[in-house]
Amino acid sequence: MSHTAKPTGFSTRAIHHGYHPAEHHGALVPPIYTSATYAFPDAAYGGRCFAGTESGYFYSRVGNPTLNLLEARLASLEEGVGAVVFGSGMGAISATLWSMLQQGDEVLADLTLYGCTFSLLNHGLPQFGVRVRHVDMTDLQAVAQAIGPDTRVVYFETPANPNMRLVDIAAVSRIAHQAGAKVVVDNTYCTPYLQRPLTLGADVSVHSATKYLGGHGDLMAGAAIFADPELALRVRVFGLKDMTGAVMSSQDAHLVMRGLKTLTLRMDRHCQSAQKVAELLHRHPATEQVYFPGLPDFPQYELARRQMSQFGGMVAFELHGGLAAGIRFMDALQLVTRAVSLGDAETLAQHPASMTHATYTAEERAVHGISEGLVRLSVGLEDPQDILEDVAQALEQAAQV
Repeated sequence: MSHTAKPTGFSTRAIHHGYHPAEHHGALVPPIYTSATYAFPDAAYGGRCFAGTESGYFYSRVGNPTLNLLEARLASLEEGVGAVVFGSGMGAISATLWSMLQQGDEVLADLTLYGCTFSLLNHGLPQFGVRVRHVDMTDLQAVAQAIGPDTRVVYFETPANPNMRLVDIAAVSRIAHQAGAKVVVDNTYCTPYLQRPLTLGADVSVHSATKYLGGHGDLMAGAAIFADPELALRVRVFGLKDMTGAVMSSQDAHLVMRGLKTLTLRMDRHCQSAQKVAELLHRHPATEQVYFPGLPDFPQYELARRQMSQFGGMVAFELHGGLAAGIRFMDALQLVTRAVSLGDAETLAQHPASMTHATYTAEERAVHGISEGLVRLSVGLEDPQDILEDVAQALEQAAQV
């Protein structure tokens, strides 16, 4: 790709941004730098690196050429000013929050969160003097009333894991900024292809890159993308280097960049197939409730149309018969794989209450909208008809008592 200031499209940037083969002996694929440390041309250069006045590489916990290329590419796709990548999604979330908070601060979080995020907020941060409160962020008036003088971070997922609730990013960001708080959005479900929180007013977009960004279930990775370069630098120096050390390997960075090259193609297929699965579930008599933003009777359908370019590849639902019916459904699946995680080529089914959200107590799950019978599907890349047939036969067996 030639050096040019001409703007390019999303897929083009996902494939080319930040890399020019001519600068690397013509290598089409960016090299993987595995070195942990880097040689200095002289002692003064090394001193400047450690002082932060030299931008060169000196230790891979702070910077690595392969990781930095991935960071530049993700920042471009999210339309941010900088990014930091990590060894896992929780590495990204924890390092970012640790860098934004101190004793006496408050986090205002949505009701529904991924189980490990919920555990960090409610069992981890409070041990260090950070207060965490939850509010229904689908209610903008409740958000405005809940923000207090100590609120430093407003945190939410949209769509939320696992029940697909949406939060109006632009509206909540306006409320938070008026109160002097920053907004962190988990954008894992959507990826930058379907939704860009920073362009809607958020300050940070975090991802488990293990999921759709990698796309093949063969890596662990996380990322945080920033609207503020100073916050990006603090997260890199304090949150990553000093606080967590949650460094992504260069091999995994290479795999995420490989995943980005097909992200648009994969997400289009995930979204198209998920729509068909949601419609099948919606019309089947065994189903009590379907949670998918692309269904016209989804409570936040208009919000989904406004802030998402497509409706995503995740579907959640409940069956008549509750938990027992959900277990029968999962055990009857033949093509669909029973496994946690999401965003893989394979269609995956899991039971949040006993798996990904088991860190909640039963009482907490009831308060936070995670029912005991909820089943979550990550719709994969198999032939859509094969997915539909497997789901349909499992529904028939689940309906039998």
